[in-house]
Amino acid sequence: MKFKGTKDYSHRQQDRLGVLITNLGTPQSPTAAALKPYLKQFLSDPRVVEVPRFIWWFVLNGVILNIRPKRSAKAYASVWTEDGSPLMAITKQQHAALEKRCQDHYGDDVVVDFAMRYGDPSISSALDRLNAKGVRKIVVLPLYPQYCASTTASTFDAVAEDFRTRRWIPELRFVTQYHDKPAYIEALANKIRAHWKQHGRADKLLMSYHGIPKRYLLNGDPYHCQCYKTSRLLAEALQLTDNEYMTTFQSRFGREEWLKPYTDETMKRLPGEGVKSLQVVCPGFSSDCLETIEEIGEENKEYFMEAGGQRYEYIEALNADKAHIDVLFELVENNLHGWRLEHDNDARARRAQALGASQ
Repeated sequence: MKFKGTKDYSHRQQDRLGVLITNLGTPQSPTAAALKPYLKQFLSDPRVVEVPRFIWWFVLNGVILNIRPKRSAKAYASVWTEDGSPLMAITKQQHAALEKRCQDHYGDDVVVDFAMRYGDPSISSALDRLNAKGVRKIVVLPLYPQYCASTTASTFDAVAEDFRTRRWIPELRFVTQYHDKPAYIEALANKIRAHWKQHGRADKLLMSYHGIPKRYLLNGDPYHCQCYKTSRLLAEALQLTDNEYMTTFQSRFGREEWLKPYTDETMKRLPGEGVKSLQVVCPGFSSDCLETIEEIGEENKEYFMEAGGQRYEYIEALNADKAHIDVLFELVENNLHGWRLEHDNDARARRAQALGASQ
């Protein structure tokens, strides 16, 4: 096996620290042709769909990839912007803001990049860029506040798979969750308070998280518990009583049971229980995307209003808000703590050249 090095590597190159933020990913365009390879990569991940590979290959390639791309393309087209996918545009903004914070604090010693687990820019390509800039110690920060094997662990898989092919593996620190960090909870609370100040409060605040099959919880995934802890801490920060908020799970796929209560079924039920005004926030999404803008902002709004609701508002994700960048920078700063850079470039280069290295 041939291991990857850095093209034109110089032993005189300055060592640096690296930060890699990652998110789920997005197709290149809102078309069925672009959705098919994106969905294939996503749904082929054994962390995402825990079904025997032989069976799943036939289901995925024989059924799903012949039906879902066209349907998903229509949904993506409804949220697409001049800057492309909202998730991509917002992640670029988060990257630029975090990069500036790190440069202001650390100067050129820290390099910040971003990648997507599925699609482009890939995690491997981002690690290539960081390696080329001399990054020898790296913090990987998946933008998933609550740990889940389907998201966080899958990101680790991609990093580890890339490292298997790399000659020089950097030191690694990997952020697995930040669902209960005080700064994160306070940023969410302040976002909701600002919305209340402008629009007033509704009868209930609904906190909707992306769902996973219930089987994953029973097999030991902590995601469900971490979602409920985030909700509890957020409710405490907002001084909400038990009947003023609730937690639900959205975006289920397939026929098996997922985490309950389901967001869509809750929307259809609440007006009949006397809830006529509803505000929805999605604390598990670091960026607004298809699942928040279209699924929560449009589809579930229709369910609620058609069932007799009178007022419905979606409260945006933290996105590239300064408070969110402060949270991410705090996570980065804590994980960079204690790392020191080597500054013996010239001596290292002389030793290598004495052994025949060209640079």
